[in-house]
Order: sequence, then structure tokens, then C-alpha cells
Amino acid sequence: MIHYKTQVTDVGPEAFDLLDGGVLVLYADGAPAALAEISVQHREVSPPSPQGPSVGSKLCIGSVQSEVCAVGSTAWAKVKDLGHVVVNFNGASVAQRPGEICVFPVEQSVLRAQLQAHATIELSD
Repeated sequence: MIHYKTQVTDVGPEAFDLLDGGVLVLYADGAPAALAEISVQHREVSPPSPQGPSVGSKLCIGSVQSEVCAVGSTAWAKVKDLGHVVVNFNGASVAQRPGEICVFPVEQSVLRAQLQAHATIELSD
């Protein structure tokens, strides 16, 4: 089941600085300027599913794949309402912040190369 599929439209100039720390901020097109600077903006290809991803779901960004290991209590509501979520590549079994989805670490240089306009981001089981 596909929980969410979206396409990158723009990468803010400071988004890679956060990514160096293992954090990726996704925000739907039209993000306020301050958020756009740190975000990967995107446009939905298919709307969010009613039920969000769970532990074990897959996150694919271009050809990079990781596995969800924790989902914050408000993360999916933010995806549905704003197209916004923080993805933390920390491998945590419990989300430290309610609006984040935690996934296992990936090779940052490969992920950086995949984060370009038109790349597909997908959460699925």
C-alpha cells in the first residue's frame, strides 16, 4: 500500500545543512519563505492515505531506500494537513518529537545526489 507519493519541486539552500545532521524537512509547495529555505518542497502525486505508515514501512527517495523505525504522534496529521513532515535518519525506536518520522540512516552523499527537482518520494508498506 502506498501511504504517500510526492515529487520534489525545489530544494531550499539550507536543506542540505540539516541533512548533514540527519534531518530532512519536507514541506508542500508554497511554504513560507523561512521554511522554504530549509525544506525540500514537493507536490503530491497521490494524496496521503487515511492511515499513515508504521514501523517497517519503506521510505524511498529516488533510488535511496530506508525503513521507518518510529512515527511521532502528530506526524501523519501534519502530512495530511500541510504536506509537512520532518524525517530523522537516526534509527530511533521512539520519535523524540511528535511531528517526526524516524528512519534508519542512509549514505548521506547518495541521498544528497537524489534530492533534486522531479525526484519521487514515497512511503509504502
